[in-house]
Amino acid sequence: MKPLFKAFGTAVAVLAMSGAAWAQDPIKIALIHGMSGSAFEAFSKQSQTGFELGLEYATDGTMEINGRPIEIIKKDTQFKPDVARAALAEAYGDDEVLLAVGATSSGVTKGMLPIAEEYEKLLIVEPAVADSLTGPDSNRYVFKTSRNSSMDMQAQALALQPDENLYVATLAEDYAFGRDGIAAFKSALDGSGATLVTEEYVPQGTADYTAVAERMFNALKDKDGRKVIMIYVAGSGDPMGKISSMEPDRFGIEISTGGHILPVLPTYKRVPGMEGAIYYYYESPQNEVNDWLVKTHQERFDSPPDFFTAGGMAAAMAVAKALKTAPDYDTETLIETMEGMSWETPKGTMTFRPEDHQALQSMYHFKIKVDDAVEWAIPELVREIKPEEMNIPLGREN
Repeated sequence: MKPLFKAFGTAVAVLAMSGAAWAQDPIKIALIHGMSGSAFEAFSKQSQTGFELGLEYATDGTMEINGRPIEIIKKDTQFKPDVARAALAEAYGDDEVLLAVGATSSGVTKGMLPIAEEYEKLLIVEPAVADSLTGPDSNRYVFKTSRNSSMDMQAQALALQPDENLYVATLAEDYAFGRDGIAAFKSALDGSGATLVTEEYVPQGTADYTAVAERMFNALKDKDGRKVIMIYVAGSGDPMGKISSMEPDRFGIEISTGGHILPVLPTYKRVPGMEGAIYYYYESPQNEVNDWLVKTHQERFDSPPDFFTAGGMAAAMAVAKALKTAPDYDTETLIETMEGMSWETPKGTMTFRPEDHQALQSMYHFKIKVDDAVEWAIPELVREIKPEEMNIPLGREN
């Protein structure tokens, strides 16, 4: 072999070897969730379980994409914004992850958004809900697979079938989730003729609802028409149970709230017939992905999948679809791939809206059914509320 051709052959061999080595480099993904320090820990655990199941489903059990193994790096935010920011920076910097997924609390997650922009790396928001996470203070590196407050409240308003005969008092926690939710609910009622008579906000972790319930009773009791207290509380404290024990029906007042995780649904047995909207209940969606999730989760954990398990799986399947579709893993290429991307989830098809990267998705109108043979109250499906039925405001425009 002549020296020139020998050198060329050596170079090709070196490139082939380096290419093979690159092909085996893991795809690093960080899961940034609060795993200690809050009642929301259950949400985080469900989300992470769902994410791992979603990758398993999307890769046919190989946990590889394009010949590269997936490495999941888990970090605990402790539900503290400063800890979350540091954890995300460490994941992007020291751990060199391709992208991150998180977090659980809307307030904590909001503090993470600038870190994604600083490092110019993707942050998939799941399961935090607040509209503001794709709002003016967000950025182009943020995509959101979780539903938002507007979806919760648009669906809740549709379930209440509002008209000029409806009077509503709202109760929410005083932080991003609650404030954004009630703002979205008010927007959903616009033009319906319904009247919002009062808004009440309580600190997170509130346990005594006596005074706030009395204020809502007084605001509603003399109204002529249908009177409803709409509760939008994600944390503990059982506001629905405590308010219902104060007998609002003596004033003709109903209670309405969205669906919740399975451990909370036994408390809904106190309100048979109540109607509302839910993000996910394992019996509601009818599709192959959900069938697999329900069957697999039941086999492995002896229980059906819950609210945020489905969300975690949706996030994983979005990541897998993007990584399988993108020609390379440069951040700009991934952004271009994901804007407008549709993919399948346990809830059916989701689509990232190009303008603000919010995943548009279905919600479910339910009516509470009590069956003594079932441990929890059943949010029996009334109908699927499709994305096109909900007027979800744009958050941030690119």
